[in-house]
Amino acid sequence: MLTKDTINDIAAVAREFNLEPAALLAVAEVESGGQVYAVVDDKPEPLIRFEGHYFDRRLTPEKQLRARAEKLASPIAGKIPNPRTQAGRWRLLERAAAIDRKAAYESVSWGVGQVMGAHWAWLGFDSVDALVEEARGGADGQARLMARYIEKAGLAEALTARNWNAFARRYNGPDYRRYRYHTRIATAYQRYRGISPEAEAAPSKLGDTGLGVRQLQVALTRHGHRLQADGQFGERTERAVREFQRIHGLLADGIVDDKVRQLLAARPASARSAVTNRLLATFKSLFKTA
Repeated sequence: MLTKDTINDIAAVAREFNLEPAALLAVAEVESGGQVYAVVDDKPEPLIRFEGHYFDRRLTPEKQLRARAEKLASPIAGKIPNPRTQAGRWRLLERAAAIDRKAAYESVSWGVGQVMGAHWAWLGFDSVDALVEEARGGADGQARLMARYIEKAGLAEALTARNWNAFARRYNGPDYRRYRYHTRIATAYQRYRGISPEAEAAPSKLGDTGLGVRQLQVALTRHGHRLQADGQFGERTERAVREFQRIHGLLADGIVDDKVRQLLAARPASARSAVTNRLLATFKSLFKTA
């Protein structure tokens, strides 16, 4: 079962893409097993799966020989096993990236939607690094990546119609019945339909700790505020929250309520830095008082 904060993040993305929140939540839970993050080297990271056969066919002959020798690539699907732990998978990815970063990132399925990095251009990203940045940008980034895939693949109609068989056939492949994807999504949908995704989560404030704070810090960083995602709501995080609130015309009390979460879940308007945003906010304030 997804956490309340994650439910709210995914529900916000669903509304952004005109999808039913309960339906997108159901797919996210089935694809991720209800787990959005793994803590790797003290940082929250999206769940990944490395596909050695994808990697193999994206390499030059010279790099291919090296990758096969290091048991990182094979022309046979499933021949390169994934470690059981996410930490192990991220180490496997690092080894592959040392041979060819672009090919390695393209050969990974990313986040709650398990979207392949190889789809970056088809999904409208400028590079595979941009796709990966979206996946690593928080639960909402992962959900947005999944929603973009659903939209681009023409699956929104099946999802909206709750045609779980049609959706699972195209999203999970011809073996979807064997793994009961359609029935698992249907069951999860019934559970999430009874939950109000807009339910207000408890406000986050100075002194809080945990994964929810890490998610907050990742979201703030995505909006241009430089923070370490250490899960500690300290003074630097509070300052970033106050700055974010001022930029958006909110009471700058440093407390993360539902309104702040909704704004953080939105796609940043641009890649402007927090300093630039602060200057713009200051100018707006001066004009208001002039």
